[in-house]
Amino acid sequence: MAFKINTILAAYLADLNIELIDFKLEFGRDKDGKIILADEISPDTCRFWDSVTQEKLDKDRFRRDLGNVEGAYKEILKRLLGE
Repeated sequence: MAFKINTILAAYLADLNIELIDFKLEFGRDKDGKIILADEISPDTCRFWDSVTQEKLDKDRFRRDLGNVEGAYKEILKRLLGE
């Protein structure tokens, strides 16, 4: 399931000039016992880089003291919304 999510997510983000570097996923089971993705997909759980500039658009901005964390998260949102 993780490979399928990676393939779909990476292709979708590539169209937005976002490179999916890596991510963590948590899975759970629904009431019928079916395995489901039970975690968010966000700049807090994924590493996103601009595919042209290689600018980090995720939590690494905070970890590495690169500044403008809010701006990077807003840039991801802007691209996802097609603005």
